[in-house]
Amino acid sequence: MDITIKSLDGKDAGTVTLADEIFGLMPREDILQRMVRWQLAKRQQGTHSTLGRAEIARTGAKLYKQKGTGRARHGSARAPQFRGGGQAHGPKSRSHAHDLPKKVRQLALRHALSAKARTGSIVVIDDLTATDAKTKNMVSTFEGLGLANALFIGGSVLDVNFSRSARNIPNIDVLPIQGINVYDILRRHTLVLSKAAVEALEERFK
Repeated sequence: MDITIKSLDGKDAGTVTLADEIFGLMPREDILQRMVRWQLAKRQQGTHSTLGRAEIARTGAKLYKQKGTGRARHGSARAPQFRGGGQAHGPKSRSHAHDLPKKVRQLALRHALSAKARTGSIVVIDDLTATDAKTKNMVSTFEGLGLANALFIGGSVLDVNFSRSARNIPNIDVLPIQGINVYDILRRHTLVLSKAAVEALEERFK
């Protein structure tokens, strides 16, 4: 699939052929869903925790005598039914991560790229660099390109001025090629790749 390369000022800068084995697949929603679920589960902190009855700092004495009161039999004020008692079956700190085969993860990335290509939501920029770190200038540049909700993927090293000027713009994300992932691709309307990013993807999947 051939696509026109643009410069940041909106001019044509040649064409590039996107490999069909990376950008020409028929996207499968089940694979994308599994990958997004894996990503979100992996980044969950899992630090929620409550105190059980064994962890409550409260007297261990019997509340009142066993017989003769006409009340129910109770032996501990730490029981969950009492105010100030422990939490029954409450959450504990744990990892929410689960396994997903590496081949499925690699396939999901190709399907996400293909999904963007199929809807015409991929833009290739010759070079993601800026002369100064001015957010105002970058906003006008993106408006000229028609980009209001986009993920920018640069080379292995991002241009400092470009990343600094773009990081405060709402709905704009900038990542190096090492950070490309399915969730960020799908959550933005447009995927913007630099020429270096396209070459790195083709090298990665060949």
